[in-house]
Amino acid sequence: MSQRRIVVTGLGQVSPAGNNVTDAWKSLMAGRACIRPITRFDASDLPCHIAGEVCHFDIEQYISAKEARRMDEFIHFGIAAALQAIDDAQLDAIPNLDKTKVGVNIGSGIGGLRLIEEIGIEVSKNGPKRVGPFFIPGSLINLIAGHITILKGYQGPSYGIVSACATGAHSIGDAARMIQYGTADIMVAGGAESAITKLGVAGFANMKALSTRNDDPQSASRPWNKGRDGFVMGEGAGVMVLEELAHAQQRGAKIYAELVGFGMSSDAHHITAPTAKGPALSINNALNDAKLNPDQVDYVNAHGTSTPLGDVNETEALKLVFGHHAKKLAVNSTKSMVGHLLGGAGGVEALYTVLAIHHQASPPTINLTDQDKEGGCDLDYVANTARDMPIQVGISNSFGFGGTNSTLIFQRI
Repeated sequence: MSQRRIVVTGLGQVSPAGNNVTDAWKSLMAGRACIRPITRFDASDLPCHIAGEVCHFDIEQYISAKEARRMDEFIHFGIAAALQAIDDAQLDAIPNLDKTKVGVNIGSGIGGLRLIEEIGIEVSKNGPKRVGPFFIPGSLINLIAGHITILKGYQGPSYGIVSACATGAHSIGDAARMIQYGTADIMVAGGAESAITKLGVAGFANMKALSTRNDDPQSASRPWNKGRDGFVMGEGAGVMVLEELAHAQQRGAKIYAELVGFGMSSDAHHITAPTAKGPALSINNALNDAKLNPDQVDYVNAHGTSTPLGDVNETEALKLVFGHHAKKLAVNSTKSMVGHLLGGAGGVEALYTVLAIHHQASPPTINLTDQDKEGGCDLDYVANTARDMPIQVGISNSFGFGGTNSTLIFQRI
């Protein structure tokens, strides 16, 4: 079966860096840290008091207050990012759009944790009669896609992938295959998360996964730097419109980049401890899908979480795949500025990779003042200052608990 080519024609995001694409990109290129003390709840009895919270976000710009009250914030973020991307792609302006060929795949790693936590407390205090009728649909991961299809009348595939912190990348890659094989002409795809709750922070903190640099939040996320002590939780959503190339060209759409490769793999090793071979296999699978040689890649938006083991592991994976060319790659971690958005991470980071190609510039990895070369982190991580550079091909890595890996490859067109 011949495969159809896929391009990116719309972008939308909500993140600690800003509530739209323009503001977020400006913040990232300025190297602005977005990690602050948690304001959503009293975190004083937790080991970690810091996170990348979304600020000044108003869901009523997108849906009514009545509808908004019936759903968790991760759905708010996903709806906002999706509607931004749809508007950016001008899908509403396409005459006689065949909505049976438009689908949505927006996933989440955890889903409605805040709502589940609140309802659990209410049930413990006052019994099950206090559970409202919108608790279940307000928490379900596939309900971002459900709401978007209802709002826009799209009748193509509607679902949400769940694969921990690889969710956003898996969603985009799987959505692309819907277009490649003719199931859809257009897919709205990405990831969303809002897990900065007491339960969520306690869960990750008790695993010793989070930074406890509470007295210096803006430098807490420090990928590949000596003294890194874990990741910082973030929240938000990143969504893009994928479209079949001829469909986009016929209507004169703005094209940001082409999605040329998608790879997946499993570590088959441990639920939380990674191996280098698993991510390397994911990257190799994506390169094979794209029919590209390793030395054709210019830029990597790394998973780059700022955990002691994870940063070394990803660096080793890049060396396994790219060999001597690994030292020529520009590798950055936008998590140094916005934190780790969990199921939303792959969505925003794929979007930032597309923007890096579109603008021919890499955002920096901030807080990289004492690079851990002795520990094996010896690549070019675009330390502290954004860089204008030619980027023909860029890749975005996302890895998740359970040993699941995903890689997306975008190319300038």
